[in-house]
Amino acid sequence: MRPPRLIATDLDGTVLLRDGTLSPRTLRALRAAAAAGTGTVVVSARPTRSVRRVAAVNGLTGTAICGNGAVVCDLGSGATLLSRPLDTAVARDVAQALADAVPGVAFAVETGEQLLCTPRFTMRFEEPSTIEVDVSGPQELWACREPVLKLLAWSPTLDADTLLAAADRAAAGRVQCTHSGGRGLVEITAAGVTKASTLAAWCASRGITAEEVVAFGDMPNDLPMLAWAGAGWAMGNAHPAVLAAVPRHTLSIGEDGVAAVLERLFTPEHTVAGAVTTGGAADADPAAADGSPDPDKVGA
Repeated sequence: MRPPRLIATDLDGTVLLRDGTLSPRTLRALRAAAAAGTGTVVVSARPTRSVRRVAAVNGLTGTAICGNGAVVCDLGSGATLLSRPLDTAVARDVAQALADAVPGVAFAVETGEQLLCTPRFTMRFEEPSTIEVDVSGPQELWACREPVLKLLAWSPTLDADTLLAAADRAAAGRVQCTHSGGRGLVEITAAGVTKASTLAAWCASRGITAEEVVAFGDMPNDLPMLAWAGAGWAMGNAHPAVLAAVPRHTLSIGEDGVAAVLERLFTPEHTVAGAVTTGGAADADPAAADGSPDPDKVGA
């Protein structure tokens, strides 16, 4: 297993614990990778403002891809490096089609600076009222002058997988629909805007190939990125669809699954204790035939 040039990691459910921190072990592993010349890009469903808060708390620097690929930002300056907004008219039409198909579905619009919520969108993300702003109805969403980075659809009665299937049917390819595990929440970006497409473009501009990227994730919105990267790893706590689609499985976030893989890549003397598995001969290490530790097993 050759060290990658880039680590692309999701946050929630992958490296970010419920208290908003990365574990000391994960931070050590990321620092060891940096010392070896490998950078890290955060790739999250969260809006820029939220990713920047997480980065500040945990000492993360560099570049972040936010909003499922809708924005690229510099974590140090906060500058937006790239924006891939959703056309407001398309958002409106898709929302209407989904409302016709799923009675009771509610909508919100993410602009990067604010989350505009219609009256029935009562799901909240623990942000100030100046950020999570109530509007009178859907028409006020479409009158917003700020770019629409994501359209959020929420159902208080349907699970996210069921609502996602309905959203895909209603959207009919006009937008990109996915979910990141929120209860009954579907996230909608412009057609073709995914974590993978934005990461691929960012890497291409720096001469980094997919084969030189190792990626980590746990939810359906991570699937395109995990499929694109040369080595995509599903967390042990990942959504069943992710575990089924991704051959490489690491340990859960509670067991520092990302650190387990990175230690194997950047700390050759790391002792294997416990195992995570990966499929595919591309990761094979010729030394393993001579009795060296199996490169397809990574210690906890």
